[in-house]
Amino acid sequence: MTSFTPLANPANYIFETVDCYHCGSSENSFFIAGQEDLTGKPGNFRFVQCVHCNLVYQNPRIHPDQIKDFYDDEYIAHRKQTDWGILTPLYERAMSKHDRDKIKIVNRYKSLDQNSRVLDVGCAVGTFLLSLKKDFNCYIAGVDFKDLRGYPGFEQVDFYHGLFYEQHFDQTFDLITMWHFLEHCYSPMKSLKQAGRNLKDDGRLIIEVPRLDSLSFKLFKERWPGIQAPQHTVMFDKHRLLEFIEDSGLVVVDYLPYGAFPPYFYLFAGTAFKILKGKGLDLNKVILPYFIGQFLLLPFLVFSKKLNLAMQTVICAKK
Repeated sequence: MTSFTPLANPANYIFETVDCYHCGSSENSFFIAGQEDLTGKPGNFRFVQCVHCNLVYQNPRIHPDQIKDFYDDEYIAHRKQTDWGILTPLYERAMSKHDRDKIKIVNRYKSLDQNSRVLDVGCAVGTFLLSLKKDFNCYIAGVDFKDLRGYPGFEQVDFYHGLFYEQHFDQTFDLITMWHFLEHCYSPMKSLKQAGRNLKDDGRLIIEVPRLDSLSFKLFKERWPGIQAPQHTVMFDKHRLLEFIEDSGLVVVDYLPYGAFPPYFYLFAGTAFKILKGKGLDLNKVILPYFIGQFLLLPFLVFSKKLNLAMQTVICAKK
């Protein structure tokens, strides 16, 4: 195994060596090193590829007790800022469109009504769940290892605080969603098996993750937004993701070479990360260029689902 020394940084992070999340092998080779390009927090994080099953995962990784430092209010999914001046309507439209696109995917595979029970794993600030509540008046539950109950609307969410695979639910769910959760997980197989146990016989599990064998990874390599080190512990290509699902006891209902998450974000952020080289992305300064670029690339983005730009989504069921 290639030797590796993380960059010196003021946090004195504790690193732990892990075996492959899929096959359990300790044999691996260096794949790529990534940094926290979004906020510019210090550190150089090593990803390896298993020599037996080819899974790419972070090794060594930051100890679970310290990774929480990287999910502070600067983390993009937890940001509380809603006032972007004259761009606020565009920002709000983009955020609501993201949730609407999630619901469009849901509606293709599972009909929801007021009797439905939905669990969102890695629910972050809960806007997707609240959108479901508004549209279907269904029961909504969320789980996140960060306590997010102070965010608006969480009084409507049955919230579970902690690691998903350590939770105990007293009911099963018609729908479980993992929108960009599995690549963060410290035990993806445990989480998939937990989801299977808590899914109704006719329920559906929807998983969306960045796709390693994508055009955007080929473009940006170590500055690919899908690396997002150290929060991302594992990177899935199509083959490895489907293997995980099948080995966890679930079956694949459908596979989509895209997701609800806008691929344009990966194109914009990857370009910015290449330029900034780890200095962090000031959202207050880039929000205007972001929307201008999105407008200019709109004709291209209409056809982006056919190009395998960044995302992949798998719809799963119980065997």
